[in-house]
Amino acid sequence: MLDVLRIASRNLSRYRRRTLLTLLLVVIGMVAVVLFVAVTGSFKAMMVGQITDSVLGHLEVHRKGYVASIDNLPLNLNLKANAMARVEEALGQMDAVEAYSPRVKFGAMFSNFAESTNIRVNGVDPAREAATVPLLPGRMVEGRSEGALVSPGEILLPALLARGMKTKLGDTVVLVATNRDGSVNGKTFVVRGVLEGISGPGGRDGYIHIDDARSLLRMQEREVSEVAIRLKDPSRLGRVERQLDAALAAVTTRDGKPILEAHTWADLSPFANLARLIDVMTVFIKILLVSIVLVSVMNVMIMAVYERIREIGTIAALGTPPRRILSLFLSEGLLLGIIGTAASAIISLAIIYALNTWPITFAFGQQRNLLLTPQIAAAELATIAGMVIVVAVVASLQPAWKASRLDPIVALRHV
Repeated sequence: MLDVLRIASRNLSRYRRRTLLTLLLVVIGMVAVVLFVAVTGSFKAMMVGQITDSVLGHLEVHRKGYVASIDNLPLNLNLKANAMARVEEALGQMDAVEAYSPRVKFGAMFSNFAESTNIRVNGVDPAREAATVPLLPGRMVEGRSEGALVSPGEILLPALLARGMKTKLGDTVVLVATNRDGSVNGKTFVVRGVLEGISGPGGRDGYIHIDDARSLLRMQEREVSEVAIRLKDPSRLGRVERQLDAALAAVTTRDGKPILEAHTWADLSPFANLARLIDVMTVFIKILLVSIVLVSVMNVMIMAVYERIREIGTIAALGTPPRRILSLFLSEGLLLGIIGTAASAIISLAIIYALNTWPITFAFGQQRNLLLTPQIAAAELATIAGMVIVVAVVASLQPAWKASRLDPIVALRHV
């Protein structure tokens, strides 16, 4: 086998220009794919992280039917105290759960005593909310980010609303809300901070203490609208969702129908479609890579067979078996794939290192100065490299088969 590889290497070096051009096409194709995967992977991870770590969490538990009418923030579909206890029991038995936060969500009228507008309000437990969505405190562009996220009697306002209503830190504002029974109640708050806006769910939400939310809505029980959950390892999201669904299935009505349901961030965010689009684009880029390598290697191998017909006839006439001729040309394709892959990997990793050393900043929605830090997993790089090598060998198969089946007499007569 080593002799065959040595001969294949010598044959490639005999036609340096053609070999270099083929390797250049392979390198360009693989480098483009690796960089695309690294950059889009970084963007996708950033996008998902911004949504899960500052607003939604990785999972949320709701009462069945709540998500279907979530835009209305229905108070009649809150989780009662006994259902919340069952949820906490289930989450306490799951090692994959890092933190969870109960929330009371409702729509209210916001007034600064000069003008009024609508606002979406999240009543949260400050410590548990900060543990579940750790990027939320970092979104505070005005106010104190240290200490508790929000205390009783305080409110965090979204930047768009604060600027539009010309509301500043320390101002007194009022929230007026209608509870489930239709009773209207109002409560004054002091503006504790202003949150940077983000694109998507949560970008226009205000935050108050969960006890204030229950007081404003005159709740008789410790109800919650949803429970946001943070996982230790987000890659286990699908498995944890199935486990949680199985645990929640035990909570039923008197008729045996399930009361609770779990939803992933992808079920709740429109950006999940963008994430899926990135995955689809990655697949098509890999198909493009396969096409480039296939055409490049097949072209050079067909030309190699055509130009070396008399040489093939000579070694066949000397008794070289067809399988050895076949392995000779397959080895040339293998070497093209290995050399092209090695060069591509080095160049790609060097560019990725440079992009992390001198990161590029970009804007995403209303957020500015986000850093693009491309990363690629060793398994992903190995998959792309293996794809290139396999396709290079497959592309050599037809020309190699043709060479191994040449009649020596006909080949020797070829001009």
